[in-house]
Amino acid sequence: MSYSLESNTMLEVQNISKSFHRKVALDDVSLNIHKGEIFGMLGPNGAGKTTLIRIINKIVQPDKGLVRFNGEIMTQNHLSQIGYLPEERGLYRSMTVENHALFLGQLRGLSKADVKLKLNYWLDKFDIQNWRDKRIEELSKGMAQKVQFICTVLHEPQLLILDEPFSGFDPINVELIKQELIEMKISGKTIILSSHNMESVEAICDRVALIHQSKKIMEGRISELQETRKKGEYAVRFRGSMIAFVNALWTGFEIVDKDILGDDKFVVRVKMRGENKFEDLLKVLIGQINIEAAWEVLPSMQEIFIDLVQPKIENNHAQ
Repeated sequence: MSYSLESNTMLEVQNISKSFHRKVALDDVSLNIHKGEIFGMLGPNGAGKTTLIRIINKIVQPDKGLVRFNGEIMTQNHLSQIGYLPEERGLYRSMTVENHALFLGQLRGLSKADVKLKLNYWLDKFDIQNWRDKRIEELSKGMAQKVQFICTVLHEPQLLILDEPFSGFDPINVELIKQELIEMKISGKTIILSSHNMESVEAICDRVALIHQSKKIMEGRISELQETRKKGEYAVRFRGSMIAFVNALWTGFEIVDKDILGDDKFVVRVKMRGENKFEDLLKVLIGQINIEAAWEVLPSMQEIFIDLVQPKIENNHAQ
C-alpha cells in the first residue's frame, strides 16, 4: 500500500486491529487527525475508543496496523509531545498538589523551576492558589480532576488526548475546561476528545469519528455530517394561538413535535412536504402568529449515531 501524508496531519491511525482473548476490540480502524483541530472520538462504552487511545499512547500493542505521529511511525520518543488524561483518574492521594505536579512534570522532562512556573500559571488561571499544599485525598472528585487536567498539560504537549474529560465535573467546570481547550486549539494544539456522552463534546469538535462495536462507522466535519443526515425539519418559536398556527400550515407542512412554553407561547417542529421551502413556511405564518425565532433543525451527533446503528441492530435481530 502506498502512503502519502497530508502536511496538516498530526496523527494517522492506519488499519488498526486488536483482540483480547478472541474478543475483537478494534476492527481495521483508520483515522486522520489534523493539526490544530479538536477531534471527537464518539461512541458508546465498550466500542473500542479507550483501546485505541492506549495503542496511540504505546500502552498496548496493536495486532495489526500502525500509528504515525507528525509523519513518523510512532515510537516511545513521541510520547513527550503528548498529554494523556485517562478515564480512570490516577493520582497519588498522599501527595500535595505541588509535589504531584513536580513528580509528573519532571517525568515529562521539565525542570523543577519550570514545573513551579507553569503550575503557578494554572493555579492563578483557575484561581486555586490555596490548593497548592493540599493533599490530593483532601480534594473533592471535581477538584482532583482539575488538578489532573493541569498535570496533563503542564509540559505543553502538541497533542492532547482526553478520555471522558468531563465526567465528574459540574457544569461550571465543564465550561471552564471547554474554554481552555478552545484556547489551546487557537494556539495550534491538537486535541482528541473521547466520549460516550456525545452531547458534552460535539459543540467544540471540528471533526468526529463515530465508533461502534469496534468499527469506525463514520468520520467527518460535524457540519457536513449534520447536512447529510438532516430531515428537512424547521422549528418556530412563537406567541399566539396554536389553532391559528395549524390552520395557517394547511397541507404543505407536517407538524412533527410541539412544546408548550406558556399559555400562548410555543415551539413547534415542522417538516416540509413536496417542494416547500423555509421562506414558504414563514410566508404562510406571518400575520397569523407573532414569530419570535425560526431555525433549521440539525440532528445532534447522538441522533446521527442512532440513525446509523438502528438499522444494523434491527437487521441483526431479524436474522
